[in-house]
Amino acid sequence: MATDYDTPRKTDDDLNEDSIEELKARRNEKTTSSVDVDDFDSAESLELPGADLSNEELSVRVLPRQADEFTCMSCFLVHHRSQLSHEKDGQPICRDCA
Repeated sequence: MATDYDTPRKTDDDLNEDSIEELKARRNEKTTSSVDVDDFDSAESLELPGADLSNEELSVRVLPRQADEFTCMSCFLVHHRSQLSHEKDGQPICRDCA
């Protein structure tokens, strides 16, 4: 439960002045809950993992490897020459795999 530290604190006299009916009404107000319909509406538009995406098309522009890039023979990712760690048996290895 959140506490508002800026509100004035009740003294013992203030607590004793609350009637039993008022306390029961407050308790009933806290226990009643309402369902937020907006949460259900937004959940219907979510895509779940494993959903059927067979009718969707993906268009990605693929660039060929540039002159200043190499393909790591350990992770098979294309890296810039600055990421070259060493060559093992004539095959380039990146810094992440080294």
